[in-house]
Amino acid sequence: MSAFRAALRISRRDALRFKGRSALIMIMIGLPVLVFTGFLTMTETTDLTPREEMIARLGAVADAAVYTHQSRLPVTQDRAGRFGNQDSAEPDRPVPWTAAEAARLTGGRVMPFYVYSTEARLPDGFDRVELLEIDLRDRLSTGIRTLAEGRFAATPQEIAITPALVGRGVRVGDTLRLTRRGEPKRVVGVVKNPVRPGVLEVVGLYGSVLPNQTGTDGAGWLVETPVPVTWEKVRELNKVGLHVASRAVIMGPRGEERFYPSNTSERGTWIAIGVVLVVTETVLLAGPSFAVGLRRRRRELATIAAQGGSPGHLRAIVLADGLLLGGVAALLGSALGIGVGVGVGKVLARLDDLRSGPVDVPWEPVLGIAALGLVSGLVAAVTPAVQAARQSPARVLAGRPDEVRDRAGRPLLGLVLLVLGTGAMIHLAFKSELGVAMATVVALFGLITLVPWLVGRTGPLVARLPLAARLSVRDAVRHRTRTASAVAAVMAATMGAVTVGMAFTTMYTARQQENPLSAPEGTLVVGSSRLDEGTWSKLRAAIEERLPGASLAAGLRVVDDKGSDQDPSIQLRPGDCSDNCPYLSWSPIDGPVGDERLLALFQGRRDPQAAAALAAGKAVVFDSRMISKDGMVSVSVGPLDEDGNDNKSFQVAAVLAQGAQADQSGGVLPASALTAAGFKLAERRIYAHGVPDKLLSGGIQATDRLNLDLRAVTPSAFAMLMVNHEGEQLTFYLSLAMIAAVILVLGGTFAATGLAAADMRQDLDTLSAVGGRPSTRRLVVAAQAGYIAGLGAVVGLAGGAISGLALARAMRGRRYNYSLSETAVQATAAVPWTFLAALVIGLPLLAALLAGLFTRTRLVLARRVV
Repeated sequence: MSAFRAALRISRRDALRFKGRSALIMIMIGLPVLVFTGFLTMTETTDLTPREEMIARLGAVADAAVYTHQSRLPVTQDRAGRFGNQDSAEPDRPVPWTAAEAARLTGGRVMPFYVYSTEARLPDGFDRVELLEIDLRDRLSTGIRTLAEGRFAATPQEIAITPALVGRGVRVGDTLRLTRRGEPKRVVGVVKNPVRPGVLEVVGLYGSVLPNQTGTDGAGWLVETPVPVTWEKVRELNKVGLHVASRAVIMGPRGEERFYPSNTSERGTWIAIGVVLVVTETVLLAGPSFAVGLRRRRRELATIAAQGGSPGHLRAIVLADGLLLGGVAALLGSALGIGVGVGVGKVLARLDDLRSGPVDVPWEPVLGIAALGLVSGLVAAVTPAVQAARQSPARVLAGRPDEVRDRAGRPLLGLVLLVLGTGAMIHLAFKSELGVAMATVVALFGLITLVPWLVGRTGPLVARLPLAARLSVRDAVRHRTRTASAVAAVMAATMGAVTVGMAFTTMYTARQQENPLSAPEGTLVVGSSRLDEGTWSKLRAAIEERLPGASLAAGLRVVDDKGSDQDPSIQLRPGDCSDNCPYLSWSPIDGPVGDERLLALFQGRRDPQAAAALAAGKAVVFDSRMISKDGMVSVSVGPLDEDGNDNKSFQVAAVLAQGAQADQSGGVLPASALTAAGFKLAERRIYAHGVPDKLLSGGIQATDRLNLDLRAVTPSAFAMLMVNHEGEQLTFYLSLAMIAAVILVLGGTFAATGLAAADMRQDLDTLSAVGGRPSTRRLVVAAQAGYIAGLGAVVGLAGGAISGLALARAMRGRRYNYSLSETAVQATAAVPWTFLAALVIGLPLLAALLAGLFTRTRLVLARRVV
């Protein structure tokens, strides 16, 4: 133990001496710990248990909350009373429940409440808000909502609001109109929801906001009973059509049972795969950093050995580095992760209306992650520790390079693992995402095992390279163990990024082909339904007022005598479509009806030939797969009433034209074709292009502001921006993958380059002494970084391309529930060329550039002992 304590003291002194290297190691080990701990803490804090959310449902006094249903048929519920299901409903309208019946069935005092949603006229327009009708002054409701400002509502003309509505401009003393025809209510207080700090909610007395509501959903009673409401009592109430949240049941031993039991085995496997990958990457990244420390401490360790230190003592000193740095990194990562998780959870709860309860740290997983961080530090220090025990004290103290046995790895084992992993990926490509992920891990370990052999094979290939590159590559090959760890780290990061990039690009490209945009991206579609001509005229005037400078075009819809309207639809897969349309959805796409102006908006230009065809009564479509062999498109119009009439379909002659975007589908139908088929048309849509940027960049997200303004004219108005959501999501995932790859690739490259520069210091000094320029010294170090990052990126690209395609096909198979043949779900690989070029070419060049810029060029002459 005394020797171990001495090793820890030496490690602590060395860590404080080389703060930069110590910080790098701690970041590499502690960052994954922080991320995982923060995510678990945030998830646990925002995923409330029935006991944690009980205060918002029952308060501090009530023994139970009883909820009604659409009928009085038996109900099946979970033990916490969160959900209740009925198999069917009575055909006739059920008799409403009364408070007297609830009191008789429960045997206690009852107080009614009503939970629903309604509209509120906020300062920025109408919006949906949550509604709670209950008397918060009653002792039975204590704790359900807490008072933050003012007082609770005391009359039917008063309400209280939550802080989120204060953030929308409503203040105590203001009046707020609820529902379109309701009387304004006076705001007398601000109340907090204990578990939803960001909810837009209004609280008034029972029956004050929706006094004539006859629905049963959301209605119920708080109950105070002389004895606890047991599970047996709950089952009795279920038989008469009520479901119950009982305090005694929730606080009981089985109160946390889920209504829908979930199988956690697959989730656990995914977590295990993630842990293995994170630990592997951490070890590969931190290993070169520990090796850098070993090179800098060679004389210190040699001195200890010369004074009688055994190889075991040297190993213990280096392993103490891993224990100390890994332990501190795991401790700091866990503490910061808990703080970050709680903070992010609280912020998201307020911004996105997430549920949020007391700080809840899942200690078992968190401690397990911290232990993994500690183990990662120890494992990363194993190889340098073995090297420290093998070094020759005499050679080190004489200033000569140490002769350390360098192995070529186990290429046969690596090849076997690679073949097995690749074969499993191909076999499982149409069956299981989890299986593909597991096979990818096997292939990854095969490549890691092969990397030392690959590094050795690059030595003979550099004979014709410039001097700086030859020096760098040959030094990297000569110190294969050091180089292989960094190359493997870069390879693993690149392989993961390429896998994500290939899989998601293929997946989202296929989804975009299945659900193409029917209008140019950025087009704003504004309209309404069930309107008379007068209301539509007011809505159109409001649209023109709020979209100054935009190019507007009118769209027609099929209407009936009752005011109902429907868009005609163009069938995406004509009856004679065979193998030339494998990715189109089975559902039709809306076909707007309009004139030459609407066609020009959809094409992004004026096309005289297409306009002439539209005027002649022909449909203009932008996708050749929509037109049958005889030049027709199939148009259908759905039922306009509740009689369940079948769609009426008919054929329209069509011509093919070029849309504003290459991947645009759909088309424009002529009004004459619909009127000839017996349909009545009316203007009910406005299509806008060139919408002012300020409309889409305000305080409310996207078109929400415009929606609020238009709903002041009619509740059914809407504004929808045509956006390529698949492209946005793909960009998001690719950006995350690129950020992670940049951090990991640069971290591993710089650690290995620092070690190489330390090993090559005497050679570089000699190069400078014989006339080498400082730029040559920089080029040598830059070439070392470029070689490590480049070789790892190329190998990672090869492995990631296969695993990415296999994962994409597995994702496609899950999308179709594996019910179709392989050819039905097979997706042509969509390659993100820009992403791959930035990853495989750009990152190595960036690593080389940064390494060369930050290289020290000062000459340090050293005395050599012969």
